Order: sequence, then structure tokens, then C-alpha cells
Amino acid sequence: MVHMNDLSERLFQIFRDPSFLSMRGQANEVPLFIQAYEPAREDGIRRMVQSLAVRLQTFGVTLQRIDLFDLVLKELEESHILEDLLRAEATFEKAEVLETLHNYSDPKAHLIPRLARAMGNNDTQLTFITGSGRIFPFLRTHTILESLQPVMVRHPVVLFFPGQYEQDQHGGSLLKLFGSIPSPTIANPYYRATNLDHYRT
Repeated sequence: MVHMNDLSERLFQIFRDPSFLSMRGQANEVPLFIQAYEPAREDGIRRMVQSLAVRLQTFGVTLQRIDLFDLVLKELEESHILEDLLRAEATFEKAEVLETLHNYSDPKAHLIPRLARAMGNNDTQLTFITGSGRIFPFLRTHTILESLQPVMVRHPVVLFFPGQYEQDQHGGSLLKLFGSIPSPTIANPYYRATNLDHYRT
């Protein structure tokens, strides 16, 4: 609990900093940040993100909180497929369910445009993204990062990730969901995210 409180306080000090909110020092890269955490702390992190958002909003920071799984559900609802999927789930093979979820959460066609809208207009100063573990295996976090374009991200975006985030000596990045499921290396500088464990104000 003490560790969680320390993390919350550290992130609060970072996120309230005007230089962080104005994206200074990002060298024209997309201002993406990742806060990795132990998957066993999922419930505690969820509560921390919620209270941190409230605290920052009280301080005057305009932010959005987005859960990736909720975005997928909204896409399925608006495509009029969610009820049918739930009703017929017992008769589907697992592979069919995953294929359907994968198709309707395709980043470029569906999820990224919805994510860009959810991040808000130019008044938004900060976005928190959660739910990376809830969308696996039909959608991978690295795919979302690779699909984001600089024009879509006009303010810092923080992704809370249940696992490990590592950067190699060649400048590539690697996400390990739940600490054991690796993604392909992310090498394009537009999509590399800053590890908040190593961030210094």
C-alpha cells in the first residue's frame, strides 16, 4: 500500500508539471508514456488511476480516462453485434469469437479513430489509457501504439500496462504483457513510448 501511495504521489507531481503537460523536450515524437506495473496489482492500480485522475482534475488538469475494453464494447454495440455475440457465444468456437473480436477491434479501421475521438479536443491536457490486459488476446498493446499517428496525439498520453516495458540498446522497445508474453520490437521513433519509471522532471 505504501508503494502504491508513493507511485501515486510521484505520478501526480509529474502530471501536474506544466513542462510535462506542454510536451517540452519530446523532440517531435508522439508524447506517449507507459507506466508498467505488476499484473497482481491490477485492482490497486485501477483504484489509483481513478483517484489520481480526480486529484489532477481538482488541481485544474483537463484529462480523459479511457479503458480499451470499454472502447471495444462500444464498437460492438454500435455495430449491432454485441447482443448477437453474447446470445450465440455458447454455440461459437473460441476461434470464431476471437476472430469476430479481432475484426471489430481492428486498430486502423475501428479502434484508433474511436480512441482519437475519446481523447478529446484541443482542450484536453492529458489522457490515461487502461485495459491493456482486458483486450488480450484479440488485440495487442503494441499494435495500438504503432497505429497512433502524430496528428492524433496533441497532448501527453499515459498507458498503464500490466507487465514489463523494456528498451534495448538500439532504441527499440518491447512490451511484455503480464511479464511473460512479448510483443514484437517497436523500433519506429514515432511509436516509442517513454518509460515513466525512468522519467525525470
